[in-house]
Amino acid sequence: MEIRWTLHGRLVGPWVRELRKSWNAANQAREGRTCVVHLDEVTLIDESGEKLLRTMARAGVRLIGNGVFVRNMLDELQMGDKLGPVRHSS
Repeated sequence: MEIRWTLHGRLVGPWVRELRKSWNAANQAREGRTCVVHLDEVTLIDESGEKLLRTMARAGVRLIGNGVFVRNMLDELQMGDKLGPVRHSS
């Protein structure tokens, strides 16, 4: 069983804080379950959103996305940090 978030729109300001709050709660209760963030419908990610996604990926969260904007952002995260769980959806 996975813990899954499907994000839509902009990952900025208050939405970053909301995702962080949700992830912190899920991370404490995860009990070995895989966490996955789907980013296909995300249109904008600000610096705080990128920082949170990087932190989540380092903690083992799989970031999945397709589309030019999201793929470029995931590629930057993966190349910059050598993160394994970052991948494109098919």
